[in-house]
Amino acid sequence: MDYVSALVPPVVMAVFFVGLVVTIVKSQGGPNKTKEDAAVDAALARAESGPQVGSDN
Repeated sequence: MDYVSALVPPVVMAVFFVGLVVTIVKSQGGPNKTKEDAAVDAALARAESGPQVGSDN
C-alpha cells in the first residue's frame, strides 16, 4: 500500500493542474475579450512611450 500513498499527491496535483488549464482556456475570449485587449494595448502603449514627466516631480 506504500505505492498508493506515493502516487496520490502527484495524481491530485495533476488533476488540479488540468482543471486550472481548462479554466484558463475557457475564460479566454468571450464578451470581455475586446475590452481586455484594449486595456492591454493601452498599458503597452504607456510602457513604450517611456518615462512620464510629472508636474510635481
